[in-house]
Amino acid sequence: MKNISLTLAKKRKNDKFYTQLSDIENELIYYKKHFKGQTVFCNCDDPEYSNFWQYFKLNFDHLELKRLVTTRFYETKESYMLEMWKDEKGVHSDKKVLNQNGDFRSEECIELLKQADIVVTNPPFSLFREYVAQLIEYEKKFLIIGSLNAITYKEFFPLLKNNKIWMGVSIHSGDRKFYVPDDYPLNASGCGTDDDGRKWIRVKGVRWYTNLDHDKRHENLLLYKKYNPEEFPKYDNYDAINVDKVSDIPVDYDGVMGVPITFLDKHNPKQFEIIGLDKQFTSDGARGKLNGKSKYARILIKYTSQ
Repeated sequence: MKNISLTLAKKRKNDKFYTQLSDIENELIYYKKHFKGQTVFCNCDDPEYSNFWQYFKLNFDHLELKRLVTTRFYETKESYMLEMWKDEKGVHSDKKVLNQNGDFRSEECIELLKQADIVVTNPPFSLFREYVAQLIEYEKKFLIIGSLNAITYKEFFPLLKNNKIWMGVSIHSGDRKFYVPDDYPLNASGCGTDDDGRKWIRVKGVRWYTNLDHDKRHENLLLYKKYNPEEFPKYDNYDAINVDKVSDIPVDYDGVMGVPITFLDKHNPKQFEIIGLDKQFTSDGARGKLNGKSKYARILIKYTSQ
């Protein structure tokens, strides 16, 4: 079955993909300790459809939130925000008109961002680089969904390498189902309509990205393979061995290894050091090659000295 890729969504500039509540629930269970007394901002969410808003609204007391804010984007007109907050009199909610269109880059939304402690959302696929840059600029904690291909972005990879961002917990492979607006064309096989008449598509290659700590990123990857040069040859154009499967990383090799980008799903910074992306280090600026043939994208790693 063919699925719609995030790259295709980017080309279409169609960013209104609504995350399933189950995907949000499956990820948020790992971060409860981070939310007590915090202000959460969902700055890419239409509250009429957004399951991020629904999740935090339903779990406002359970998470012991201080405040919840979401903003709705309209391309050509003024928008609005929904807000929940808690004080000594209880939990309150309000809807306020915005003077601008709710774009996360607008002055109003930036002011709300400054007030927030944690940002949780599914940002526009076509603006992912710009969106993450804004979060980093304003030093915000966050949990967001993005393309696995973001790992290879020159602006994004250094954040992963330097442990400024890491992968979430619950999505490691396969595709995910997203709801789309009623006017979204369903012209691929990985599409459909649910029993309530809502349109959906399946999108491959998605991941959670975050800078909220979770226990899973401190678990060592359990390995058993021993190094031998026949099974783990060196690249033609870089002094590193090739490892085709993360589970096959040899336990006794002290040098640099090229591993699939899915390694980041299992990365423990105390176990491995990330050296870089293959194209940054090869002699010809290309992917790592074996017998003249390029491999898929590789992350270069080595065991830490600890």
